[in-house]
Amino acid sequence: MARWSCSRRSSCLSVETFSLTTARLRLREMTLDDAPFIVDLLGDAAFKRYIGDKRVRNRPQACKYLQAGPLASYRDFGFGLWLVVQRQDDRPVGMCGLLKRPTLDDVDLGFALMPEFRGRGYCLEAATAVLQFGQQRFGLRRIVAIVQPDNERSVKVLLRLGMQPERLLRLGDDPREVQLLAWQA
Repeated sequence: MARWSCSRRSSCLSVETFSLTTARLRLREMTLDDAPFIVDLLGDAAFKRYIGDKRVRNRPQACKYLQAGPLASYRDFGFGLWLVVQRQDDRPVGMCGLLKRPTLDDVDLGFALMPEFRGRGYCLEAATAVLQFGQQRFGLRRIVAIVQPDNERSVKVLLRLGMQPERLLRLGDDPREVQLLAWQA
């Protein structure tokens, strides 16, 4: 079972910090200090192919991505994509979390790992904790995920989480169809 906590750091600006802990992983809010890792993760070929090219190639672009994406989401919704680190050494392995997209009615589960950490069960472990957190902390009774139909690894994780395929759809101006899957509490 995952444990989560929110605590206040003492500073001039009172800032909520978030931490979600599993057996092997810790999920925490991203900061601008995570920009170098974000450059690597978003630059991964599989990330670009299955999620999309976010055009993040350097630290300033990563900081802009973090400010407009995860950091804004924490502020606006209380959740977002969190950095996933190994508990044993605090090494970043990827990101996982909840998103509120204007193109979807429901909150969306998202995840991505660096290539060297795929196939270890980290995605399933992190995503399971995120689903539990979304249900317990925010009362979410339904969470969806979108995935490229040919992204077999991610589809497998989503099915193992208990998500059920619902339909194909297009988001915004993207010509590609994605599979929508849904999890019910």
